[in-house]
Amino acid sequence: MKRAKRWNIPGAAWAVLLAALMALMPLGMAEEEAPMYVRNEWNYVDGSMDVSGGIPEDATGRLGRIRALGRLTVATEPYFPPQEFIDEGKAGQERFVGADMELARLIAERMGVELQIVPLEFTDVLSGVADGKYDLAISALSFTSGRAAVMEMSKGYYFTHEPASSGLVIREADAEKIRSVEDLSARDIVAQSGSLQESMAVENIPFYRKFRRLPAVDDVFATVMADKADAGILDVENARAYINNHPGCGLMIVPDVYFDLQPQFEGDRVAAPKGELELMYFVNGVIDEVVASGQYDRWFEDYARYDAAQH
Repeated sequence: MKRAKRWNIPGAAWAVLLAALMALMPLGMAEEEAPMYVRNEWNYVDGSMDVSGGIPEDATGRLGRIRALGRLTVATEPYFPPQEFIDEGKAGQERFVGADMELARLIAERMGVELQIVPLEFTDVLSGVADGKYDLAISALSFTSGRAAVMEMSKGYYFTHEPASSGLVIREADAEKIRSVEDLSARDIVAQSGSLQESMAVENIPFYRKFRRLPAVDDVFATVMADKADAGILDVENARAYINNHPGCGLMIVPDVYFDLQPQFEGDRVAAPKGELELMYFVNGVIDEVVASGQYDRWFEDYARYDAAQH
């Protein structure tokens, strides 16, 4: 048996040989091997594609599967007006209304596929998309590094007009008792499980008697109203809308107690299973459209009035 001859080439010679081989490659080959879809330095996807022609015929991964099946599944927690909520006067898929639901419908329309909205508790929205059970999560999601580690996250499509993201909601009767974070040291607090507000509470409220995580935002409001907790940590804009739409609820936002976010964490975003960068580039293409035209802000304002009229 002949043994293959071993070539003893010095390290520097290897570099010269590699450069020569690269020079013989067809122009553009090296670029073609580079990844087409990438995340930015914050680990969310901010690139986009032209969606005017629908899903590309050569789409791969989950985007290609959506095209083949003719269906897009979107998970949401439909209890966060005006982004997503339920109109009890409607039936079927039409009962899911709100600015985020309009965005979901537009994404499906641009894809040229049927939309299936799946209502879930918030923690199930997050785990369902992370596990690949659903194509997208559209549920007023904020970017966090933890979520970006297990899901792909889009660029932001809605940025609150409030000066801060989160704050404390208490009963009006406790206005003199709870004026600061320090006043919570011997009190019970609540936040929605899996939410950004839960994380903000952990970071900003060092002392409390008990901290409970609840499945839905409405549960946070109801628990504080029922005197089963002393304070809820909530999105300020959402809390103000709830209080305005429920006169007589007896709730208030504690003045001057806000939990600020760093810029990269601001904005509502769409999530997809990890690794589905091509799908997220398509989603970002639709986001570019609704942000540039101001359409999402108009949806938000329209559904804020819609929700107020229901109450």
